[in-house]
Amino acid sequence: MSAVLEKAPPAERADEQRRSWAAVLALALFEARKLLLRLPVLLMFVLYAAWIGWTMRDAWSSYPALQDVDRATQTGPLLPALAVLLCANQAVLRSQRQDTDRHFDVLALEPWRRTVGFALSVVPAAVLTALLVAAQFTWAVLAPGSVGHGSVGELLVGPLTVLLAGTAGVLLARVVKSPFAAPMLMVLAFFSILFLGAVPGDSNGSATRWLVPVIGDASSKTLPSDLLGRPAVWHALYLFGLALTLALAAVLVNGGRTKTVAAALVVAVGLGTWGAVGQAAKVSKATTDARVLATLNPAKVQSCARHGNSTYCAFPEWVPRTGTWAEVTDHVQSLAGGTAAQEKLLVRQRVEARYGMDADGAIEPSTVPYQVTVGTRWGGPRVPEFAAAVSSVLVMGSEKATGSLCDGRMVTIMWLALGWQSDPLTQMRAVRLDDSVSGSAIVLSPTNPMSMTTQQTDVVRELLTAGPNKVAPAVKAHWAELTAPKVTTAKVAQLLGVKAPAGADKCE
Repeated sequence: MSAVLEKAPPAERADEQRRSWAAVLALALFEARKLLLRLPVLLMFVLYAAWIGWTMRDAWSSYPALQDVDRATQTGPLLPALAVLLCANQAVLRSQRQDTDRHFDVLALEPWRRTVGFALSVVPAAVLTALLVAAQFTWAVLAPGSVGHGSVGELLVGPLTVLLAGTAGVLLARVVKSPFAAPMLMVLAFFSILFLGAVPGDSNGSATRWLVPVIGDASSKTLPSDLLGRPAVWHALYLFGLALTLALAAVLVNGGRTKTVAAALVVAVGLGTWGAVGQAAKVSKATTDARVLATLNPAKVQSCARHGNSTYCAFPEWVPRTGTWAEVTDHVQSLAGGTAAQEKLLVRQRVEARYGMDADGAIEPSTVPYQVTVGTRWGGPRVPEFAAAVSSVLVMGSEKATGSLCDGRMVTIMWLALGWQSDPLTQMRAVRLDDSVSGSAIVLSPTNPMSMTTQQTDVVRELLTAGPNKVAPAVKAHWAELTAPKVTTAKVAQLLGVKAPAGADKCE
């Protein structure tokens, strides 16, 4: 009889353990549902979903690069993250506000297990964020003309930020029994992200810069995915380790001083530290060398395709876009006269990648005859900018020669670039720095910009209004005169049958 009695307690304890963890799971599910239905959390998720819808509406016309889209998914989750931090903190403090703490002493569920339940309750919010991130990224993947490759590490930042915020709210409630602590932490988190995340430095990031969840870039350019040099996987590991550390710390301070909790906490701290050390490392020499090669000698890493008379060379991720560039080139050449209409161009994609994503370095104009530069971004104003680059090379012979242009040839260049467009005046506004269709202005291009005088703007506007059917025959008939050095704007206007402007050409 005594032997039977000695064996019974372990079985009973095991059954009690199973019931306790079942209760923990039930509490987590209950609190998760309550958390997701809290007005601040619900409102922030609605705003986040609306923000995704607003940003995705342009994806199908902006030719997205997926290595930019994955980073763009990180800002939106900050909205639900702050709400989850606040509401998770309030959920843990609910028993204190309602004066029901003393009733928990009669329950079989220990206080630290209740903390585990609260920590687990923030997981569904992170999962919901992951689904929204996946929807945003998938929409960009399916968009026509999308190129590049996304990073799983970058995509995990949004969900992990929400998870980190929720566990921070749980820990704060166990350490500081005040409802004002969470709002103060939210303010501190906001300024930390604002200032630490904006610390300038090289593109590998610094130890302080990468301590906050979301790390922005000083540059808005697009680089090939293998040249970014962002420690995305290390940063995701750091965020996961930190979130797990905060959750286990909350369990520990609430009485969960078991060997399992202690061991798990050591593992979590190790993961977070491993990620923090990895994300603070310098950019590898291989990446640095690849950046220099892509900037100074892109031909060694590019693939080329022939479309019509011209050759188009691009980084591997952009090769499918060469056909789109060819369409623009063909439209521009169809309006040109003389040998320019059949000129064999070399369109080469070029980037300034030596500074990573921490600077917007300018691309120097090419000195190679009849070579045209195209950038890594497309859609919107990038189309007329590329068209202007093509037309300037057809007229001037090289991009370098365009830098000294200050005569009526600018009218021919701009008409070739815009005359084939369905809404040329809108495209003219898009390609000019001041978004105007009158007065002098700077005309943007993939390399150095060009300059238009007030007189040239007036003539171009009249030509675009007249339409290609009327102007194109005159351009082809007088091509040699229109592209002659030092031809005046007044002479160009006369040859093309529009009113000559008053005043001589005077570039600013």
